Amino acid sequence: MKKLISISMLSADFTRLGAHLQEAEKAGTDWLHVDIMDGHFVPNITMGPDQVAQIRKTVDLPFDVHLMITHPLSYIERFAKAGADTITVHVESPDDTDACLDAIEKFGCHPAVVISPETPVDAVKPCLDRVDMVLVMGVHPGFGGQSYIPETTNRLKAIRQMIDASGRDIRLEVDGGVNFKTLPEILDAGVDTIVSGSCLFKGDIAENIRKFKKLF
Repeated sequence: MKKLISISMLSADFTRLGAHLQEAEKAGTDWLHVDIMDGHFVPNITMGPDQVAQIRKTVDLPFDVHLMITHPLSYIERFAKAGADTITVHVESPDDTDACLDAIEKFGCHPAVVISPETPVDAVKPCLDRVDMVLVMGVHPGFGGQSYIPETTNRLKAIRQMIDASGRDIRLEVDGGVNFKTLPEILDAGVDTIVSGSCLFKGDIAENIRKFKKLF
C-alpha cells in the first residue's frame, strides 16, 4: 500500500491559513488532516463544519477529518457535507461505534476508527471488518507539538498484525510526535499513513515533505 503524508492543519499559520495549506498541497502532501475538538472530549477547541467547508474551497486535497468530540454521531453528516473524505471516530466516545461507522458510510465517506494511548489495542478488532483505516494516537489527543510516546511503536506493530490477519486493505495511520527522528521506527512498525504537523509546517514545507518521503 502506498505510503501517504496527511499534514496536520492544526500546526498551520492560521493568520494565512488558505495560503499556508496551498503551500503544503503544492509541496506534495497527500492528505490534509483536520482535527476537530470540542473542549469536552479533549481539553481544546478547534473548529466546526462551517469552517471546514470554507477550507474545502482553498485546496483539492482529500480531507482526513479526525473527530475528537464527545458525540460524533450528531456531527458526521455535517462534516461529510462540509467536504470530509475520511472521517475518523474514537472508540472511546460514548456514541455507538457501529452507528457512527454506519453514518460515515451513509454520507459517502471512508470510515475509520482511532484509539488513544490508554486504550487497549484489542478495542479496534470489532471494527476491522468495516473500516478503511485505523488511527493510533502517538500522543495524548488535544494539542499539537507533543513528544512521541515510545510504547506507541509496539501498539502499532500489534495492530499491523491484526490488519494483516484480517485480509483487508486497511490503512494504518499514526498521529502525534512524528518527526525525522521517530519516523523510521514508525515506518518499521508497519504504518502507511503519517500525520505530522509541527515538523512539516516549521521552516521549508517542501523540503520537509521531501525529506519525509525520502525515508519512505
